[in-house]
Amino acid sequence: MLQYIAMNKNKIAIATITRARNAQEEKELSQSLETLAALNIPVFITDAGSIPSFINFLQSIPHFFLSKEPVEGVYAQAKNSLLAAYETNVDYIFYTEPDKGAFFRNSLLNMLDAIEENEQLGIMMASRSQPGFATFPSFQQMTETTINNCCAEVMGKKTDYCYGPFLLNKKLVPYIDFIKEDIGWGWRPYLFAMAHCLGYKVEAFEKDFLCPQHQRDDDAKERIYRMKQLEENIRGLVLSTQVKL
Repeated sequence: MLQYIAMNKNKIAIATITRARNAQEEKELSQSLETLAALNIPVFITDAGSIPSFINFLQSIPHFFLSKEPVEGVYAQAKNSLLAAYETNVDYIFYTEPDKGAFFRNSLLNMLDAIEENEQLGIMMASRSQPGFATFPSFQQMTETTINNCCAEVMGKKTDYCYGPFLLNKKLVPYIDFIKEDIGWGWRPYLFAMAHCLGYKVEAFEKDFLCPQHQRDDDAKERIYRMKQLEENIRGLVLSTQVKL
């Protein structure tokens, strides 16, 4: 019989990526990351070349561990942070983008408290409910619905795979060696599907995660970006089915 215990936060490190190109981005990310810092969990950060004042902010927090050199590319950044967290004495890594201030304030601790630790836990995703998903731009909803449907086809579970933050079992990190640098955001569904293929549980923590007001604009540039994300996610998912275990 499996033994379930509440998630021990001492077994967790956080991995994230940052890039603040101007004062407005610096303000938004600093406010968000100050909330994350208050949780007193080690945070491993890979920056893509932010303005000096933001770098100084990151370096001022004792349990923030910043990459020595800037790293370009979404996947390259994420990989660098995951590998840094992997080298520590933790069992789980919580990956998140840095701009999830409302999630950090209102839901992260609740999510961690809700996780039942066991040897089969592979992934626990923060997932949007239907009311939460409906607050996002319509074109984003269309592309992410496609991604979610494809993930469900591979993993057999209908849920939201695209919101962002998720906990992963540290044992999954070595499988990123099969990914090429151009995978972009496709590394996330790749890892989810690898966890499923390896027999780990892929679970969802569902809540009404809303789209921030300033991210609800939808223009041609944003729609092209969502198309790129769609292609990367599907490519990552397909790649997971081709790895010989």
